[in-house]
Formats: sequence, structure tokens, C-alpha cells
Amino acid sequence: MSDASSPDPIDGLIAELESELTDFWRRGRVRARDRSHEIHPSLDPSCYPLLMAVARREPIGMSDLVHGLGVDKSTVSRQVDAVERLGLVERRPDPEDARARVVALTDDGRSRISAVFATHVPQWRARLAQWDPADIGMLIELMRRLATSLEDFDRAE
Repeated sequence: MSDASSPDPIDGLIAELESELTDFWRRGRVRARDRSHEIHPSLDPSCYPLLMAVARREPIGMSDLVHGLGVDKSTVSRQVDAVERLGLVERRPDPEDARARVVALTDDGRSRISAVFATHVPQWRARLAQWDPADIGMLIELMRRLATSLEDFDRAE
């Protein structure tokens, strides 16, 4: 058992993790900006996460977007409006609830996203060529675990 004056070794690891995550998020923002402009030159990079959420789970309800993106309803509504004006998504009646709407990719949106992914998958493949597939799977699992832990903690606050 350590006394109160000696630092806990986990503190240094947490500081290093925070630093790495901050740098990772910064690079992610740059990548999102670049990818958003590849999808459509007028696509605001702040709408990229919404567009990717729709692409992963279409059709998706507005409340699911609010929850999944962690932003308020008015922000999601404005972003859907912006992406809809670009012709990348469309609102449709929710087949399970006539009062609600879902968001889905348009054919053009799906085509543009597919084209961007088609150019970036080979780049990821090249970057990870020296990685053991088990390590890639472990990284995915650890990232999901961290995300779940953060969500659980945020809900408890």
C-alpha cells in the first residue's frame, strides 16, 4: 500500500493517454475536414460525423442521431438541413411512427461516400500492412471499451 504523498503510477499513464487522445482527436478533425470536402466541396466538416452516422445506420431517426452524436436536437436539425440542401441525405416518414421522420442517404450521397471510402481503404490497408490482424481487432475492442466507459461515466454524473 502506498502512502498519500507518493503519486499513483496510474496517474502518469492517464496523463499520457489524455495526451495521445488529444493528438488523435486533432488528427481526426483534420481528416474529417479533408474527407468532408472530398464528399462535397460545400460540406461543412462539422456535419461529417452526422453524415457518417447516417451512412452506418440508415435510415436513422432524429432522436437516435441526437443521442449518438451527443449534441442537442436543434444542432442535429440544422446539420440535417445543411446536408439535405447539398442533396446528400433526405428525410422520410418513419415507417414505425407516422409522426416521426428518419434520415437516409440519397443515391448521390451514398455514391459520394462510397467513392471516398474506395480511395481511403487502400490507404488504411497500406498503413496497417505491418500490423497483426489480431492487434487491429484488439485496438477496435479497446476503443469500444473506452468509449463505453466514458459514456457510462457521463451518464452517472
